[in-house]
Amino acid sequence: MTTANNRLAVYPGTFDPITNGHVDVVGKAVRFADRLVIAVGIHPGKTPLFSVDERLAMINDVCAPLARAAGCELSAITFADLVVTAAQRTGATMLVRGVRDSTDFDYEMQMAGMNAAMAPDIQTVFLPAAPAVRPITATLVRQIAGMGGDVSSFVPAPVAARLKKKFVKI
Repeated sequence: MTTANNRLAVYPGTFDPITNGHVDVVGKAVRFADRLVIAVGIHPGKTPLFSVDERLAMINDVCAPLARAAGCELSAITFADLVVTAAQRTGATMLVRGVRDSTDFDYEMQMAGMNAAMAPDIQTVFLPAAPAVRPITATLVRQIAGMGGDVSSFVPAPVAARLKKKFVKI
């Protein structure tokens, strides 16, 4: 069970790939959580660009240094059920959600309300995206990379390198 000195937060998403926007949220979350679990959603109806193992590796490569610097324990897991169910399995008391704009906020408020109804002991925490990363989405990053565009200002360098390898023209 978490205590005041053991604040466990879960940050769920697909992270396909992890972007600078995600990293911005992680950088904020590790400052108030003692332990942050980044939960990668696995959905049978979706075909991600990166395998789950690749996404977990990118998350660990990029986010572990941020967590260490903040004195926060970091782990990355997968889940294929409800976010609140995954959060309950970890013992989390907080769900972290990044918001870029009012559209995100409206959607996230609905989700927070439903999650609170199902798991009242888990509080949703909204973290506003920094202005520089607000327009970034993983979908747009994949589209730009797939068309040969430079995504280096939208994703961490190791992720940009992996994207480049995925879209090498033969």
